[in-house]
Amino acid sequence: MGHWFSRNIVDPGKLPTLLALASFVLTFGLTRTVTRLIRAGKGPFRNISTGGTHIHHVVPGVVLTVIGGFGAVGSGRHGVTASVCAVIFGLGAGLVLDEFALILHLHDVYWSEQGRQSVEVVVLAAALALLVLSGFSPLDVKSLTPEQEQDRGSAIATLLFNFLFVLVTLFKGKPRLALIGTLVPFVALIAAIRLAKPDSPWARRFYPERPKARARSALRASRRDVRWAGPRRRIQDWIGGTPDDERPRS
Repeated sequence: MGHWFSRNIVDPGKLPTLLALASFVLTFGLTRTVTRLIRAGKGPFRNISTGGTHIHHVVPGVVLTVIGGFGAVGSGRHGVTASVCAVIFGLGAGLVLDEFALILHLHDVYWSEQGRQSVEVVVLAAALALLVLSGFSPLDVKSLTPEQEQDRGSAIATLLFNFLFVLVTLFKGKPRLALIGTLVPFVALIAAIRLAKPDSPWARRFYPERPKARARSALRASRRDVRWAGPRRRIQDWIGGTPDDERPRS
């Protein structure tokens, strides 16, 4: 186990990434636990306020993210400093993305329906970090064959085509798949070929004159919502807590 860890994590310089991911997930989990205890009025934890202003945890999160990020950029991928900066960055990122919905809406929506967006972003960020840790990188020349390394034109064309698929995927209203597609080209290709979501810019631009495509897109979106909306909401509630307007009233 030690030899595998050294060969696959330490030697390639992936230890800071692993530490950042671990501290990110742990910070998010602890933060959600504390905020749920505060919400329930249990334990010693309380909201922090000064001068009548509620200090959200995104504030120290931004500070930690900046310190850890700049420190990580200047310290490389090896050594104790790189690992410490990675942990600091993960702590800050966990605090910041836990309140992503607040930043997006410029309003305290932590325990509202919009607050679910924070959970979605955290899960997506953790998944992307895990993919990077696993070795997926669109700019990693080590993943190219010797022939591709010699033919730089072919390598650049591959990157450009994948970037085009990512843009089409995003234009079709699939931002999550577009993000994953930057690391896994096959995902972007499939998402770009399939129908666009009915409320996407692609559908508004190309489907008005294609009633069959528009109807199929709406039907597919409806079926997807029926199939996945319930399970997705239950998972979000389990991770981040049930919004105020859906909690049973005593």
